[in-house]
Amino acid sequence: MCGGEQAAFDAAHPVMAAYGKTIRRMGGTGAGQLTKMVNQICIAGVVQGLSEGLHFAEKAGLDIRDVVSVISQGAAGSWQMSNRFETMADDHFDHGFAVDWMRKDLGICLATANETGASLPVTALIDQFYKDVQGLGGGRWDTSSLIKRLRALG
Repeated sequence: MCGGEQAAFDAAHPVMAAYGKTIRRMGGTGAGQLTKMVNQICIAGVVQGLSEGLHFAEKAGLDIRDVVSVISQGAAGSWQMSNRFETMADDHFDHGFAVDWMRKDLGICLATANETGASLPVTALIDQFYKDVQGLGGGRWDTSSLIKRLRALG
C-alpha cells in the first residue's frame, strides 16, 4: 500500500518486492496511508464479528473448532477466522498485532473520517470495545482478544 510519485514507486519496487508479497501504488502521496486505514477499519469489523460468533457458539454449548470447520468453508470464512480462531478458543493472545496499535490506527481512521466527512459508527464502537480490552490489561494482546471483552461481560 504505497503512495507517491510513480517514478519513486518504480525505483523502490524491486526493494519492496524482496520482502513484500503484494506491492501496489494506490495513488499520490498519502494514498498508501489511506488504504491502510481502510484495511484497519475492515479488520476491526471482521474481528468483532468473529468474536461475537465464537462467543455465541460457546454460550450455546457448541464446539468452536467444529463450528469453524464448517462455517469457514462458506461466506463467513476469513483470514482472521482461519488464523485466529484456535488462539481465541484457547484464550491465548500473546502474539500478533497489539490492541494498543489498533487503537492508535483506529484513532487515525476516526480523525481522518471527521476531516473527510465519512461516517464510521461501527469503527467508533469497536474502538471503544478495544478500550475496554485495554482496561482488562490487554493493551499488548492480539486484536483477536475482543472475545475476552465478551467473556468478561458474561
